[in-house]
Amino acid sequence: MLDDLAVLVGRESPSADLEAVAASAGVVAEVGEARLGVRPERIVIEGRTHLRWRLGDGPPRVLLLGHHDTVWPIGSLAGHPFSVADGLVRGPGCFDMKAGLMMAFHAVAALPDPSGVTLLVTGDEEMGSPTSRVLVEHEASGCAAALVLEASADGGALKTARKGVSLYEVGVHGRPAHAGLEPERGVNATVELAHQILAIAALPDAARRTTVTPTMLTSGTTTNTVPGSGRFAVDVRVRDAAEQRRVDEAMRALRPVLDGSRLEITGGPNRPPLESSASAALFARAVVLAARLGLPEPARAAVGGASDGNLTAGAGTPTLDGLGAVGGGAHADDEHVVVAELPTRTALLTALTSDLLAGPPPTAAPRRTAEPARAPRGDCP
Repeated sequence: MLDDLAVLVGRESPSADLEAVAASAGVVAEVGEARLGVRPERIVIEGRTHLRWRLGDGPPRVLLLGHHDTVWPIGSLAGHPFSVADGLVRGPGCFDMKAGLMMAFHAVAALPDPSGVTLLVTGDEEMGSPTSRVLVEHEASGCAAALVLEASADGGALKTARKGVSLYEVGVHGRPAHAGLEPERGVNATVELAHQILAIAALPDAARRTTVTPTMLTSGTTTNTVPGSGRFAVDVRVRDAAEQRRVDEAMRALRPVLDGSRLEITGGPNRPPLESSASAALFARAVVLAARLGLPEPARAAVGGASDGNLTAGAGTPTLDGLGAVGGGAHADDEHVVVAELPTRTALLTALTSDLLAGPPPTAAPRRTAEPARAPRGDCP
């Protein structure tokens, strides 16, 4: 397992570098083929490379989902080389989430019969899955369950709920003027932005753990000019679909305060929430199977960050996330994986996959996507 992980971490794969992601996909395909005995389909969408294994002749039943892109730029290995010491693996992307990919390969390889398993490895999750979203939703919609190999929460907890994400940009169009000679002739975009920021800052609901956060802001051109335009971004995190709709309606209802100014609201819901109802049956199965294996009872966690598990749950597929590595430091200099947890977590993944292949499907989650998923066309040699 460590040898395979060393190979995966050793190929850097920053999301924005299409050549690096393509090269990484080649390495992932080689490691996966060596363990599974099957070559994956290589799906290229808008230059981004994804891999799909559909195993056996039967219909898809269980989706194992991960990504091979990382946030680490080319050259990161020089300062953070792959290493195994003091019971920890270190290296860029080891925790998020190349260890999860390695675990998926070994878990599926341990199945007596993997028929009905689909393993999907995407190459743009860290960017918000711009090209793989439809692919993920399509694969999930044909399965009884989705098991997401993202890294665990603190202490190895499985992720049974994730907040949904909405992303907006608020643009203001005012009128420029000389700030010293005739500022009264202008319509100050910065002042209008301030009004809108204060209005948006009133939208969070602490009781429901809804956050609405104005983030990056730009306005104006020079220090002696009334700003004629400006814009800022808004990050929204919600625990349920009703809150996502409420905030979206409030964003669409914003109106300018200054005479002569105009607003332009773009963006919207990016990922639906992974609500606990989508994971409850799968988590219960995991608890039972862990006991049979003599493993500690898994803990559960609700987290604010999103993953492709939000998309599978939104497609109506029961979803359990955080089944990957135990460790910490995702996206940070101290990124690491606990070596001793790798075989036990992989054994649990094998048992859960086998149980799902043999047993009745979990109760479906409510479908959140607005349109039916469509399979993207890709380059599939």
